Amino acid sequence: MLETRIRPRRTATGALSLLLRNPSAMVGLVIILFWTLGGLVALFASPYDPNQTGVGPLLSPPSGEHLFGTDNFGRDIFSRVLAGARVSLWTGLIAVAVSLVVGLPIGAIAGYVRGTTGMVLMRIMDMLLAFPSLLLAMALAVALGPGLGSAMIAVGVVGIPEFARIMYGQTVALREREFVEASRAIGLGDGVILFRHILPNGMAPIMVRSALGMGYAILTAAALSFIGLGAQPPLAEWGVMISDGRGYIISGEWWMTFFPGLAIATSILAFNLLGDGLRDTLDPRLRTSAR
Repeated sequence: MLETRIRPRRTATGALSLLLRNPSAMVGLVIILFWTLGGLVALFASPYDPNQTGVGPLLSPPSGEHLFGTDNFGRDIFSRVLAGARVSLWTGLIAVAVSLVVGLPIGAIAGYVRGTTGMVLMRIMDMLLAFPSLLLAMALAVALGPGLGSAMIAVGVVGIPEFARIMYGQTVALREREFVEASRAIGLGDGVILFRHILPNGMAPIMVRSALGMGYAILTAAALSFIGLGAQPPLAEWGVMISDGRGYIISGEWWMTFFPGLAIATSILAFNLLGDGLRDTLDPRLRTSAR
């Protein structure tokens, strides 16, 4: 019994150690921490109020006083980018949480029960996957009405089928394993087996997909805000900022779109690097081949 309790702890410790030795994962984590801390700092110690107009000259280029310049309302872009980090990361987190909370039980139940129930559930997921993800998110955002909350829900719903498919495959692979048969033999119910034994053992690819899904959620939410279906002005959100500055690119005010665009690009890169690092760490076949 003691050995059974210690082994998972050692496994988790070993996986964390491998992750910390992965250079790409560490780069991703550093960027994520930078934007996370930047978003938190913006709550209490932002150089300027991100929504306050006239803090500087209109359309002022980057300078010592305004690191990222000012926009067409004289708002400090650096302060708005930091505030946008909090909004964008929160949006991605909520969207991925929605996908997980709904998608994992659907995939697990479909894979464990199989039969007509499993077939119906997965065909519904296949129908959702048949739609282009951005178009589906746009349709849902239109139906729910423009707003940040609508964007979170729309992006989360779009991600449900992918998490359901991954969990379905994991459940089908695990349902005949020895530890599941042993659980049945001692009389454990299907619900306990599914959610206390199969689900935790199938979380490795889910963790990888969640990291990658954060980047996708941030990008999609920014795209919805860019076309007016997500966050609404004057909220400091990266997609809104790019939308505000697109009309000024030709006239040379490049900083209005460059810095929020750079923030989106680096955050997506960070979550992709973290996802790749998690995949290398949690997949035993990749660890074996690396040796």
